[in-house]
Amino acid sequence: MSGQFTPGNGAKSGILVIGMGNVLMQDEGVGVRAVEEIECNYHIPDSVQIMDGGTTGTELLAPMRNKKHLIIADAVNTGAPPGTLVRMADEQVPAFFQTKISNHQLGLCDLLALLQLGGDAPQHVTIVGMVPHSLENRLGLSRKADTALVQMVAMLVGELEDVGVALAKRANPRTGFWASQARLEGAGICA
Repeated sequence: MSGQFTPGNGAKSGILVIGMGNVLMQDEGVGVRAVEEIECNYHIPDSVQIMDGGTTGTELLAPMRNKKHLIIADAVNTGAPPGTLVRMADEQVPAFFQTKISNHQLGLCDLLALLQLGGDAPQHVTIVGMVPHSLENRLGLSRKADTALVQMVAMLVGELEDVGVALAKRANPRTGFWASQARLEGAGICA
C-alpha cells in the first residue's frame, strides 16, 4: 500500500477499536491488552465496537468494512526507545507501511489495501502503538510495558473522545482474561 490513504465510497458508520498482537510473546500483545483494559475499566457505548484482533488476518475484513473510524492498538518497532508511544493517523498510515514496524503488519496493510480497492476502506484510520521492551515467549507484559500500558489506554480513550465518544469509568472495574492468565503464569500456576 503506497500513496495517500483514500477512504472508500460506501456509507461510513460506527467506530471499531482493534487490539492487535500476539499475547504469547510478552510485549507483542500490548495492543490486545490495551483494548482488554478499556473493556474492563469503561462502559462501552453501542456505537463503539472493541475487538481482540490478535494476529488474525482476513477475518478482520468484515468488521473493518465501511467504518467511520478505525482505531488500531499494536506493538510497533520504530527504532525509538522501548516504551515509546506512537500515534499515526489517516495520511500518515501509508508512510507507516513503507517500513515494516509491526510483526503482523503485512496482514493489516493487505486488509486496508483490499478495503480501499473495494471502496470499503474506513473513513479514518488511527494507529496507537508502543515500542516493545521484551518479546519473550511468555504471557504478560514486561514490567515497563505494563507501566506504560496505562498511558496507551489513556491515548486510546483520548482518540475516542476526539471522535465524540466519552467513555464512563466502571464503578467496579473487572480483570480481563489475558491479565488474569498473566498473573497466574507469574505465580507459577497453570490454568
